Amino acid sequence: MTVLASTDGLPEDAVLLDVRWQLGRTDGREQYRAGHLPGAVFVDLETELAAHGSPAEGRHPLPSLQALQSAARRWGIDPGSRVVVYDATGGLAAARAWWLLRWGGVPDVSILDGGLAAWTGDLETGDVVPTPGTVTLAGDGMPVLTADQAAALPTSGGVLLDARAGERYRGEVEPVDPKAGHVPGAVSAPSTDNLDGGWFRTAAVLAERFAALGVRPGATVGVYCGSGVTAAHEVAALAEAGIEAALWPGSWSQWSNDPTRPVATGP
Repeated sequence: MTVLASTDGLPEDAVLLDVRWQLGRTDGREQYRAGHLPGAVFVDLETELAAHGSPAEGRHPLPSLQALQSAARRWGIDPGSRVVVYDATGGLAAARAWWLLRWGGVPDVSILDGGLAAWTGDLETGDVVPTPGTVTLAGDGMPVLTADQAAALPTSGGVLLDARAGERYRGEVEPVDPKAGHVPGAVSAPSTDNLDGGWFRTAAVLAERFAALGVRPGATVGVYCGSGVTAAHEVAALAEAGIEAALWPGSWSQWSNDPTRPVATGP
């Protein structure tokens, strides 16, 4: 699976998507307009990479395949396009676009390793409006978990990784969701630990990391976070290490809104 791209040899015809987003901030488009890779199209995570959420679904449920296809065409993606996504936060937001397009069935999508900081050329300002594309999305390109399937993993020989910050996993703090803690049996695996200074760690180092977290060859692996955004980064890191993993889109925002779900705290 294509996971990472570098600025060296980036194809001139690549579709570049700028996915600048951070929890609690709404100025991604302004950051993009102030300076982005030449030709890059801005992607709004809240409106284009997620459907309108409800407590029962989580904060960032998956968009419909039709909505994603419309967005992909709006971004200028054609059949056979090579797509490169990036942000300014080590791929923590851009990975959502990588995962969704792979889920939709676009075969050649990668994350620009290092993101905006890796680009040494001139930046372009303002908006880019590309010629609409003609891609058709078939869906089912990436594995997905429901809440029940995710909950069953730790007791059925699988591994459920929690990609949030350690203090959120332990229940010491919860800035956005109604309950603090984690899914019983889940293993703390912060997505930020996939990075070294904004760049992905090497495949060998990532493989060692996940092995230390209990990921064994052949094991079924699931990942969640707060709302299915940074969990996509973990799925990308696992893929870079040669490990397939399923994403639970509803994640903790779905689980913590269900009063029937048990909550664990501590390490």
